Amino acid sequence: PGAHGSSGKMAAPMDRGSRGAEPGAAPYGNFPNYSRFHPPEGRVSLLPQGLLRSLFPAATRPLLGLDVGCNSGELSVALYQHLLGLQDSNSSPEAPGAGRELKLLCCDIDPELIRRAQQSSPFPASISFASLDIMDSRAREPFLSSYLQRFGRSSFDIGFCMSVTMWIHLNHGDRGLLDFLALLASLCTFLLVEPQPWKCYRAAARRLRRLGRDDFEHFRSLRISGDMAASVTRILTRDCAMELVRSFGSTSWDRSLLLFKSTSAPPEGSDGGTASQ
Repeated sequence: PGAHGSSGKMAAPMDRGSRGAEPGAAPYGNFPNYSRFHPPEGRVSLLPQGLLRSLFPAATRPLLGLDVGCNSGELSVALYQHLLGLQDSNSSPEAPGAGRELKLLCCDIDPELIRRAQQSSPFPASISFASLDIMDSRAREPFLSSYLQRFGRSSFDIGFCMSVTMWIHLNHGDRGLLDFLALLASLCTFLLVEPQPWKCYRAAARRLRRLGRDDFEHFRSLRISGDMAASVTRILTRDCAMELVRSFGSTSWDRSLLLFKSTSAPPEGSDGGTASQ
C-alpha cells in the first residue's frame, strides 16, 4: 500500500519518522509493519504460475514493471519471486528455470519505508526502490521518463497497484482517483489492481478520529463510493481504454485482484497474450 501526499505535492504526514504501531498514525497508507497483518502470500497465491509467460509469450527483451505504493517492499519482492518462479528458491534471477527477465521499479512516498526496502532487497540488480509521490507530476514525469529511457521504452509492461486506490481517493478526492487510474492506464500495458472496499474507507476515517486528528479532507464529499472494485473497473474500462482480462478472486481480507489490459496499443516486443489458463 502506498502513501501519497495531498495537494499533489510531497506532503509529509505529521511525525512521519515516528509513527509507532498505531495504524491510524499512517493517514497516507504508509504503515511501518504492513506485511505483518496483510502478508504477501495472501496475494501472490491467487496469481497463476506462468502468468508473465501467458501475458508476454513473444517478449524478447526484459519486461518492465511498476509497483506504485510499495511500502517497505515485502510484497514487491514476493511478486517478483512468484512471477519469475523463484518463490521456492534463494537463487538469483539468472538461475535455471527463472523464466523471463523482469526489471521492477517500486515507489512509495515514504523515504523511511523505501530505505528499509533498499536495505532488505534480495534482488537489487532487478528491483529498484525509489521515494516518489506519484501524484506530484513535477517529480513523477522526469523520474519515470528517465527510468524508461534507460531501457529505450516509453511505457511499462505491467503495473501493480496493491491496496493504494483508497489512499489516493481519501487524500485527493474523486478527481484524484480518476487522474491516478488514468495515469496508470497510460503508463502500463497490463495493470494488476487490488482496490480497497468501502468498509476500509470507513475504518480509516474512524482510526483518524480515534487519534483526535482531522478527518480526511475529501471523505465526506466522495461521490464515487460503494462497490469500489466495480467503480475502479468501470473507470478503467470506460474512461481509460483498458479492458478487464481476469479477476483472480479475493484475498482472505476481502480484496479483489483485478487484471486489466490496455486496448490502445499492443505490448512492446510482444504479440499480446492473455491470461487464459
